[in-house]
Amino acid sequence: MAQLGGTPVLILREGSERTRGKDAQSRNILAAKTVANAVRTTLGPKGMDKMLVDSMGDVVITNDGATILKAMDIEHPAAKMMVEIAKTQDEEVGDGTTTAVVIAGELLKRAEDLMSWNREYIQR
Repeated sequence: MAQLGGTPVLILREGSERTRGKDAQSRNILAAKTVANAVRTTLGPKGMDKMLVDSMGDVVITNDGATILKAMDIEHPAAKMMVEIAKTQDEEVGDGTTTAVVIAGELLKRAEDLMSWNREYIQR
């Protein structure tokens, strides 16, 4: 957001849309959960490797969540926040980046459940 004479000006990419309210909340939660799900399968003793192919055709095989998140080209603001969670975890602790993102995704999933329950309860 930029300021023009005290008036905020939103600069959006061509083809993007702006949503508000419950629809925006749902989309933000979905974007964040999608990022968490992308790295979830790398955790644990049965964690799987991911094969990453960049635009030049270079291939990297890894099960490191931080590496996977760095390689992702993310534009959605809520999804970018999930990457920031991993970066902060890595800078402060040096480990647990994937776990931090997966826990954040799970918390958002539970929040979404509570929001839908609350909507149903209010409609009664």
